[in-house]
Amino acid sequence: MLSLTDRIVNENKLTTVMITHNMKDAIAHGNRLIMMHEGRVILDISGEEKKKLTVDDLLAKFSVASGCEFANDRAMLS
Repeated sequence: MLSLTDRIVNENKLTTVMITHNMKDAIAHGNRLIMMHEGRVILDISGEEKKKLTVDDLLAKFSVASGCEFANDRAMLS
């Protein structure tokens, strides 16, 4: 489903929003990653920085930006 969505979005130059708790999918899809914590945007990553991002990098950035550890095992392990 994600591959088909990526193809349709790219072919038609559509603006879309994907909301997920799966860190791998958040990194793999789209050209911009916005991460929220307690109702506010704490990370906004795009371009080359997003292309090079790993799940471990993202979790470290979250910890620094939020001041707390990412505590959802399902999201981290997906």
